[in-house]
Amino acid sequence: MTTLTTQLQVPHVQPDGPGVVDAFGDQLSLRFLLAILSSRVKLLFGVALIAALISTASAFLIPPEYTSEAVILTPQQAQPSLSALAQVAGISPGLGLSGLSLLSGFGLRNPSDIYVGILESRTIADSLITRFHLKEVYDDKYTQVARKHLARRTSIKAGKDTLIRIQVQDRDPKRAAQLANAYVDELFSRNTTVALTEASQRRVFFEQQIAKEKELLANSEDALRDTQQFTGLVEPSGQGEALIRSAAQLRVEILTREAQISGMRTIMADDNSRVQAALRELSALRAELAKLENGAQAAGNPEVPVDKLPQAALQYVRKYREVKYHEGLFEALSKQYEAARLDEAKAAPLIQIVDTAVVPEKKSWPPRLLIILGTVFVSVFIACLCVFLDRSPADGRQE
Repeated sequence: MTTLTTQLQVPHVQPDGPGVVDAFGDQLSLRFLLAILSSRVKLLFGVALIAALISTASAFLIPPEYTSEAVILTPQQAQPSLSALAQVAGISPGLGLSGLSLLSGFGLRNPSDIYVGILESRTIADSLITRFHLKEVYDDKYTQVARKHLARRTSIKAGKDTLIRIQVQDRDPKRAAQLANAYVDELFSRNTTVALTEASQRRVFFEQQIAKEKELLANSEDALRDTQQFTGLVEPSGQGEALIRSAAQLRVEILTREAQISGMRTIMADDNSRVQAALRELSALRAELAKLENGAQAAGNPEVPVDKLPQAALQYVRKYREVKYHEGLFEALSKQYEAARLDEAKAAPLIQIVDTAVVPEKKSWPPRLLIILGTVFVSVFIACLCVFLDRSPADGRQE
């Protein structure tokens, strides 16, 4: 009876029949898998040994790379001297400093991103390639290819802590430190030719405007001299001079108001109360100037308009008025230029070095131990898969 029961519990299968998989499929377990691997332990050990030898040789054949880092502090912007600008621009007390405070919004929103862009520029890269002969170092024929190699070996990041970190990787540890410091040097050099802060931008703008106005003033003075020689007049006096000075001052003030309104419109709608107030003030100034130039008189004004002056002196008056206009505009631009220079001088140093790059003592690449362990693990894993896939039905029946 016992023999019959045993025969019923254990199905009979052919050595090469498909029932082998069905019979042993439910008995697969960790112990069964270990038994399969133990039968090929020599093979697996040999694979691991060969993989370790090959990966070790390969890891030590890879040239070591060294990384050096330089850290600089993000430049902070200086606030413009609003009171000085209000004084030289002649902003009315009714508007207060709110109009000129809009100028502070024209500055750089994120200086870190701009400095990172300058550090990653082609100009600085080409300068470093020439300075350190990187085409020969990287064995590149073209500068464009060497520029890409340098970009891959360089990491420039701006953090939330307002610090810019410059990391350079190179096979020579000394050259890695020199390249990182050279980036900072090139940034210093470029910073002298590029206006980055809001005060620097205003200084450059007013400097250009002063140069143009200086030329226009010289031309108007030459025209006045020619008119003096032609008419024989030397200088107007009395009412004529007063009218000329008034017209010149009005034209300068109108130009200042127009510049202010243009700045306000960049961040305010036309229906804004401040914009409307500035437009009304500009209209009043233009109307007053039109009265002086066209000869219209207000009621009860005893002054004689400009067009009633003697014809012989009228041509001279117009040239003299142009000179006074350009003189007033040149003076106003000069004051604003000086205010911008003061703001630029009071600003904190544009670039502050936090950490200078030093020669690294340890390599940063390659991670030899990780390469060896990873290669051995992958090789043994693939060998185990091959062992399971290569197991024949007869081997399974024996096990």
